[in-house]
Amino acid sequence: MGEPRPARRGRRRDRRVYLGSHPVLFALLAATRRAPVRRIGRIVLVHDAAPFADALRRVPVDRSAERTTAGAARRATGGDGFLFDQDGAGHRQTRRGAASVFGADGVARLRPVWLEVLRRRLAPLGDGAEVDVVDLVVELSGASTAAMLDVSVPAHALTDAARSAAALAARGHLPGLRWPGRARRDRAATASAAAELTRLLGGPADEAARGGMLAVASINTTVAAIPRAVAWCADDRLWPAADRADSRAALVSELLRVTAPSPVLPRVVAGAAELADTRPLRAGDRLLLVARHAARAGAPHPDPAAPVPAAVGHLVFGTGPHHCPGARLAHAQLDDVLAALAPYRPVVTGARVDRRSALPGWARLTIRATR
Repeated sequence: MGEPRPARRGRRRDRRVYLGSHPVLFALLAATRRAPVRRIGRIVLVHDAAPFADALRRVPVDRSAERTTAGAARRATGGDGFLFDQDGAGHRQTRRGAASVFGADGVARLRPVWLEVLRRRLAPLGDGAEVDVVDLVVELSGASTAAMLDVSVPAHALTDAARSAAALAARGHLPGLRWPGRARRDRAATASAAAELTRLLGGPADEAARGGMLAVASINTTVAAIPRAVAWCADDRLWPAADRADSRAALVSELLRVTAPSPVLPRVVAGAAELADTRPLRAGDRLLLVARHAARAGAPHPDPAAPVPAAVGHLVFGTGPHHCPGARLAHAQLDDVLAALAPYRPVVTGARVDRRSALPGWARLTIRATR
């Protein structure tokens, strides 16, 4: 058979993340993806870009329902879902506050924090040593989030607490077998993890819960996305594009598209609505909005010279009034990571799937320099 073409290695390795971390969920998604919208009982799976965007912009949803993003946020933090479960004036006010954190000025304030981590943690590559990208990103995301929230918390401690809380909270809406008593034990463990996260952050309960929500969202997506993007870049030999500022921005967008850090957005319909070619939606129907399919993560391969249209690729961050406010931060961090790694032209020397995380990702990803 010979050696696989470089352009196929990245996708082949990344597929292991899905098969190893959430096999039941992604078997369901793969089996239904040929239809733009597929109804299975009270569950409606949305795969294509147009109905995906339509669902986020027009369909009324119950933002306080269990087994949704907001529900997971409340379980993980012990408070309200804030950005996830708000609507109207309250949501607009909260987003204006988030803009100061995730906007251009906020990103510029945080950038020196993660650049220091990159300089220190990548230095061993120059001496021929291996570096675990996951552990590096654990520190990078924890340090950046602590600075974002203006708290003095060790980076690894904050990251571990946020990842543990998210993983336990996510179990409630993932498909699979439910052993007797498991739900009760999971609720207790989730409450304990949420308490630990708010204890680390300190301050008034509402403020700690709000900070916990930002920490859970920011840390989990960062730790899921960046190592997968680095592996894909190494496997498909995309470092020349990462080495040039004029092509790196497009490469970052493409890698975020194919990795789709939050691959599925679970929602619950709040009232009667229509969506694409499916039967009318009813209150209580569960929507599984498959961001990775809407953004065409399955094809084509990431190509900074011919990226997919921005309106499609950006769907990994959602769309409409509830699109992810951290998109700018995600692009900036991955851009700097790739710029710091590109001169070393690293290759992957080892990888192990994280089978406990809330989002598909690596538990360990080691690299070494080739120059």
